[in-house]
Amino acid sequence: MKKIFLGLLLSFAFILASMDFNTASKQELMSIKGIGEKKAQAVIDYRKSNKINNLDDLKKIRGFGDKLVLKIKNSKEYNSK
Repeated sequence: MKKIFLGLLLSFAFILASMDFNTASKQELMSIKGIGEKKAQAVIDYRKSNKINNLDDLKKIRGFGDKLVLKIKNSKEYNSK
C-alpha cells in the first residue's frame, strides 16, 4: 500500500513539474531544445486565442511537427520545470 501511495505521489509531482505552455515566458520556451525565438513567439501568439491542453496541441502551430513534439516530450528541459 505504501508503494502504491508513493508511486501516485511521485506521478503527481512529475505532472506538476512539467512546463505549462500556456504561461511559460518566451525565455522559458526557448530553454527547450528545438524551440528558438520564432517558435517560442508562435506559441505565445497561438495561446492568445487558444488553450494548449496537451503537447499534441502544439502540432496545430506552424513549425511543430510530430518529431519536434516527441523531442519536447522527452526533453529534460520540459520535464524539469
